[in-house]
Amino acid sequence: MLRVAQNLYDYRELMFTLAWKNIALRYKQAYLGIAWAILKPFMLMLIFTLVKSFVGIESGNTAYPILVFAALMPWTFFQESASDGVNSVVSNTALIKKIYFPREIFPVTAVLTKLVELGINFVILAGLMAWYGTQPSIHLLWVPLIIAYTVLAALTIALVGAAVNVYFRDVGQALPVLLSLMMYASPVIYPLQLVKDKLLMQQAAGEWSNALYTLYTLNPLAGIIDAFQSVVLRSAPPDLNAMIPGAILVAVLLPLSHLQFKRAESYFADVI
Repeated sequence: MLRVAQNLYDYRELMFTLAWKNIALRYKQAYLGIAWAILKPFMLMLIFTLVKSFVGIESGNTAYPILVFAALMPWTFFQESASDGVNSVVSNTALIKKIYFPREIFPVTAVLTKLVELGINFVILAGLMAWYGTQPSIHLLWVPLIIAYTVLAALTIALVGAAVNVYFRDVGQALPVLLSLMMYASPVIYPLQLVKDKLLMQQAAGEWSNALYTLYTLNPLAGIIDAFQSVVLRSAPPDLNAMIPGAILVAVLLPLSHLQFKRAESYFADVI
């Protein structure tokens, strides 16, 4: 991992150039420009708030619109950065055939580029917090660690997906659909506390309840979203018990994902 970090540092200027190119291409000739970065989570917030008025999702002491927007921020960042990372190698075919450099720069840059849009959404979140009278606390210091964890989770998918997508282009088309479905298995529309109450408190699934809750939290986004909401909106530390299963999964799969990427890397120029 130290060698990977050294490679990324050595090619930091190339990464900056690619990141700028990604941003420029994404918003070139777009009339609303960078505003598209906030339209998706903002519109989803409005839709989910409307749905909540019919189904009555409990949001505790936090206003539901700001709660769901805070959930959509890490979720949208994860979904779009993983999807862009998977397509990052095949979208740079010409560059791959010209010169050699560590190819993991492509998915890493694709993921890190999305931090720009995430930063814009933080401005919107700050406005919503002011509107609803939500005061920040010292627990905001957890935010960089939570975002770093989200980056690693996205890279876990982006690296192996980018390698496989070189050989099977359907992966790049199917992944956004699969990730969209995964949103409903994450506490985006509903808070994680609802799942805790059903499985841990009420034992809704009987003897399988505790195992199902652990299985649910194996999804890294379960712990990430709940932690982000807690430190930003609830003035509370993250629930580490909800984060640990997903963190262990990422810690195991990320090195394997990178290993698979490096094994396929030498054949990219021939296949692509």
